Amino acid sequence: MSLREQKTEKKKKEIIHSAMQIIAEKGYYRTTIEDIAAKLLITKGTVYYYFQDKQDLLFQSHQLLLKNSIENLKNIHDQPLHPREKLKKAMIAHMDHLLEDKYGFELMHKPEQFFSHQQLEIILQLHRNYTELLDQLIVIGIEEGVFQALDPKITRNIYLGAMNWLTQWYDNEGKKQKQDMLEQMAEYLLNIVVKQVRKGECL
Repeated sequence: MSLREQKTEKKKKEIIHSAMQIIAEKGYYRTTIEDIAAKLLITKGTVYYYFQDKQDLLFQSHQLLLKNSIENLKNIHDQPLHPREKLKKAMIAHMDHLLEDKYGFELMHKPEQFFSHQQLEIILQLHRNYTELLDQLIVIGIEEGVFQALDPKITRNIYLGAMNWLTQWYDNEGKKQKQDMLEQMAEYLLNIVVKQVRKGECL
C-alpha cells in the first residue's frame, strides 16, 4: 500500500469512528452528513470525497470491522498453539475488538435495516466467513479430544451471545482492568467446552 493509500485509509477510519459514535447516539436516520463533518471539523465535501453517502459510510464501517475480525482469527489459526489456547485467544481478540469499536459493532445487529440487497449479501458473507473460522477452532478441539463433543454452531452462538453482550455492561471506569476482565471472561466461557480432566488423565 502506497503512502497516499495509507493516508486515505487512515482518514476514512477517522471519519468512520466519529460517524459511528454520532449514529449510535442520535440514531441512523436522525444523523446527517453535516453532523459527522461538524464533529470532525471538516467540510461535507470532505466526507463525500471518501463516501458516496451515509449508507455507504455505514456499509464500509461494517466491512472494515468484519474484515479486521476475520484477519485476527486467521492470524490465531496460523499460530502453533494448543486448541484451548487458540480458542481463548480468539475470544479475547473478539471481545477486545468489540470494546475498541463499540459503536460500530452496536450498529451491526440488524444490517437488513440499512443496506441494499447487494450490500447485505456482502456483509452476510463476511459474517459467515468469520463464524466458520470460529467453528473450525471448536471442531479442531473436539477432534483432538480437548473439547466435549458439543454442536459447534450452538456452542459458537452461545459464545457470541455472551461476548457481544459485553458492550451493554462493561464499564471502562470500573475497578477491574480490561485485560483482566477479558481473561476471566474467556476462562468462564472455555469451561463450557473443555473436557474435565479426571485423575490420572491428561489432555
